[in-house]
Amino acid sequence: MKQIIQDLKSGETVLEEVPMPQTKAGYVLIKTTRTLVSLGTERMLVEFGKANLVDKARQQPDKVKQVLDKIKTDGLQPTLEAVFNKLGQPLPLGYCNVGKVIAVGRGVTEFSVGDRVASNGNHAEFVCVPQNLCAKVPENISDEEAAFTVIGSIGLQGIRNLNPQLGETIVVVGLGLIGLITAQLLESNGCRVIGTDFDQQKVNLAKTFGVDAINPGQGTDAVKYVMDATGNVGADGVLITAASKSDDIIHEACEMSRKRGRIVLVGVIGLNIRRDDMYKKELSFQVSCSYGAGRYDDDYENKGIDYPLPYVRWTEKRNFETILMAISTGGLDVKSLITEEVDLENYNEIYGDMRKGGSIASIIKYDEASTQCSTVLVVDKKMEGGEGIFGIIGAGNYTGATVIPNLKKCGAHVKYVAARTNGLEAKTMAKKIGAEFATTNYMDILNDQEVDMVICTTRHDSHCKMILDSLNAGKSIFVEKPLCLNQEELDTIIETYKKAPEGITINAGFNRRFSPFAVKMKQLLGDGPKNIVATMNAGFIPKEVWVHDMLIGGGRIIGEGCHFIDLCSFLAGGKVTSVCVNALGKAPEENSDNMSILLRYDNGSNAVVNYFGNGSKAYPKERVEVFYQEKVLVLDNWRKLEGYGFKGFNKMKGNMDKGHAAEFAMLNERTKTGGEPLIPFEELVNATKASFACITSLKEKRWVNLDE
Repeated sequence: MKQIIQDLKSGETVLEEVPMPQTKAGYVLIKTTRTLVSLGTERMLVEFGKANLVDKARQQPDKVKQVLDKIKTDGLQPTLEAVFNKLGQPLPLGYCNVGKVIAVGRGVTEFSVGDRVASNGNHAEFVCVPQNLCAKVPENISDEEAAFTVIGSIGLQGIRNLNPQLGETIVVVGLGLIGLITAQLLESNGCRVIGTDFDQQKVNLAKTFGVDAINPGQGTDAVKYVMDATGNVGADGVLITAASKSDDIIHEACEMSRKRGRIVLVGVIGLNIRRDDMYKKELSFQVSCSYGAGRYDDDYENKGIDYPLPYVRWTEKRNFETILMAISTGGLDVKSLITEEVDLENYNEIYGDMRKGGSIASIIKYDEASTQCSTVLVVDKKMEGGEGIFGIIGAGNYTGATVIPNLKKCGAHVKYVAARTNGLEAKTMAKKIGAEFATTNYMDILNDQEVDMVICTTRHDSHCKMILDSLNAGKSIFVEKPLCLNQEELDTIIETYKKAPEGITINAGFNRRFSPFAVKMKQLLGDGPKNIVATMNAGFIPKEVWVHDMLIGGGRIIGEGCHFIDLCSFLAGGKVTSVCVNALGKAPEENSDNMSILLRYDNGSNAVVNYFGNGSKAYPKERVEVFYQEKVLVLDNWRKLEGYGFKGFNKMKGNMDKGHAAEFAMLNERTKTGGEPLIPFEELVNATKASFACITSLKEKRWVNLDE
């Protein structure tokens, strides 16, 4: 399928051929007929993409600070690699989509195949969208009109935050697309609307809707005009839909407001607010968030958990439906806002010059004959036998920043990159590694006899299934940590692995033991019990992020802390026999990311893993100390190893190396030549069981033996 993207590195807006998405539980798959170009938002993204690195940095000072902090802790080279990897990820454009449902995922009951829907899908021939971000289109509305649903909801949510009353005077500052829609909706609400804009064409168009519109650029003082029109009382509310870096807009909004008036910001403006402006009139100010209640709430948007209507009347979806009803009943005229309609192939007629005069709303039309294809050819190259061929399932940040660069370093041959619902990510990663195919159907990988090793970097709740599917297909697998999320899954993996053909291996991404620093520590440490203290300054991750969800991410201990348990086992030279956990707070939850984990080993070693999410990101992330036979090793953030009491060893320094390069080089070699898994399977099982025991210990407040 074809999709419009913004290349942040080159600055080009491109029509890319990518695999169409697959549907999944709670989602609907839509074949697009029309999309609307949001000139304000998309122009900002396009112009950001075209800016040079210095200008990009100036536009994101908060990101610059993060980069500087990362340089201090991780070093210059890893930081630059992370920055350029981020810039190498293209942005999908568009969020106003109309089309027909061609498939529904498990659990979707509201929509059926053939339904015509509006959604926040991108400019793409096919989109996969959560059910709570879709609304059915009434029969008397054209596809072109329905394309205004989402952008209309942005204006509507601003109005809901303003809470205008019948007969009030409301000023709309900025008569662009959202401003013109907002003004019409306010009039339908029984308000007197005054609109301001410096574009006379937009002012004239607003007047045709009955708006009292003015152009300050023609010499009219907007503040005085509003005060005169309201008998020197001032506006009851000001709704700002303009886009400007100036602080004058918020100042003038305060000046034209009545005492105890309300100001709501929908657009993007300078926000150096003068206290006296707000103080003397006791004004209220609010920033409106996108389409409505539920925006950026993972439970609502991705899990389909609706807010109960009696308590949250207007959600994103219900705002979509309201806009469609307004268009259907004639309360909102969007046809007159359409400036141009172009076919998808002629997208550059819009994106070539997004500041051309006279443009209000642009519609992109899609070919009804567009074909459904889940796999696209990226690079046509001849296969060579015995090469050791990989297929990657998962195309997120970790794949792009870590997996692909390290596979490239060791000359690995990747044939496929798969991402179930995001063909653009699959294509982007396939280009980076030079893979032949990008796909949204991972079964293509499992069914291809030439693929020897599957690399899985998907979310944690899918790891068990991917392992089982790979084993049943007769393929070895490398799965990013964790191996799985619970004992039942682990038992199933163990039983299935016993039946796997000889030579098939399971590998997990416990990379730290492969670092040259960890290898050196192992060489310096002989037999006998050791005391190990490993501290991870993991950094704060908001609670709503999926890694904290025990059913999806397993929490940060099962999901990430497991690889530190494996590192301690590697250095101790033994297996964990029992675990005890203490977590921060009076009543810590099972997904706590502030824990001290005590580990007992079968050879008498002890380890403490301090996994903390409440530290400063400016402080180094990881530190490991080993105390052994009157000697001490101290590893500082995988950049410096110091020894105390060792003959012939004092210090080892180098660039940050967490073991990924050696891990993937070894994986590539063994995929070519065969051999044992990178880490013995029983050690993977032991570390995984230990991570499960951490949660049991936390809940039951006791030592937990792994053989229970």
